[in-house]
Amino acid sequence: MGAIGHALALAGSMTWDILWALVLGFLLSAVVQAVVRKATIVRLMGDDRPRTLAVASLLGAASSSCSYAAVALARSLFRKGADFTAAMAFEIGSTNLVVELGVIMALLMGWQFTAAEFVGGPIMIVLLAVLFRLFVRKRLVDKAREQAERGLAGSMEGHAAMDMSVRGGGSFAKRLFSRDGFTSVAHVFVMEWAAILRDLVIGLLIAGAVAAWVPESFWRTFFFTDHPVVSALWGPLVGPVVAMLSFVCSIGNVPLAAVLWNGGISFGGVVAFIFADLLILPILNIYRKYYGTRMTLVLLGAFYAAMVGAGYLVELIFGTAGLIPAQRSATVMREGISWNYTTWLNIAFLVLAAALLVRFFRTGGRDMLRMMGGSPDGAAEHDHSGHDSHPGHDQS
Repeated sequence: MGAIGHALALAGSMTWDILWALVLGFLLSAVVQAVVRKATIVRLMGDDRPRTLAVASLLGAASSSCSYAAVALARSLFRKGADFTAAMAFEIGSTNLVVELGVIMALLMGWQFTAAEFVGGPIMIVLLAVLFRLFVRKRLVDKAREQAERGLAGSMEGHAAMDMSVRGGGSFAKRLFSRDGFTSVAHVFVMEWAAILRDLVIGLLIAGAVAAWVPESFWRTFFFTDHPVVSALWGPLVGPVVAMLSFVCSIGNVPLAAVLWNGGISFGGVVAFIFADLLILPILNIYRKYYGTRMTLVLLGAFYAAMVGAGYLVELIFGTAGLIPAQRSATVMREGISWNYTTWLNIAFLVLAAALLVRFFRTGGRDMLRMMGGSPDGAAEHDHSGHDSHPGHDQS
């Protein structure tokens, strides 16, 4: 029981360290999603030109989602007419170029990893676009679209189909600070938390267990820490494989990335590991349902190659610039809670989260939670009715 308690204590400590950052990140994401309609996103993703892919990546970053919801939303956009490559760029942006991910990486691992994530993400998208140009033919995309049109359920379908943005016109500020704006922000905020909570909890528990139970000597041997060149080559190759087998996705894999970094994985290996949240085994099975077996194999190969390539290039760029941290001191091994600025920030942001949670449940939130894992068509119908029709919507 002592070993279990130690693992839980480490997981709890990491949770406390990143709590305020999670609330802040999801709040910023909710603000953007509250004023940007999904129909607008589709109109901007009609081809695979470099400018379109850049826009798709930024829109994905603004539409922060858990990995399952991001994959479902990318399929939804593809069905509505978005280009397949643009939909995949949107998917990457939605999980790996988001504010909350960057803030948490900075808190647990250091600002260099945040910078690496936002440098490596665009590199991965460029590499993926090149690979698609070389190996993905129109016939394969057409077959994938036929499979997508069948509408087979994956995960988080209802959540991905909901458009919780503010109705009506007006400026950004006018829409945001209206009563409907407050409601939209609350809806997006709580729904994003509901979507990510399972993966976040699993990720923290796995990270706590690994930090407590796996000796550092194992990781030093596994990652060839005593052989810098071999380690730099091995890290990006094995990082995605570890991520795939861990079953942890989205923000939930950052605590485990911190453990792996302390254990000896290379800097580029961390980047490749973080990106691989879109290749965990359950998501590969969802790709199979969405696009067919052949396209799933293409996605597996292309995503893996792009992740490895991005990891190598980030290692080269940051190593040349002297930006790779010399010390492996990610925040994973401190037990307990102390009365410091983190505690004050957590209290302030928990109060804000509570206010949004109250608004959510007073404006039809329970019905939305019931629908988040259901039919995308049913969720879309519910959503199109507008905020005012949500049961229990409070106009005060």
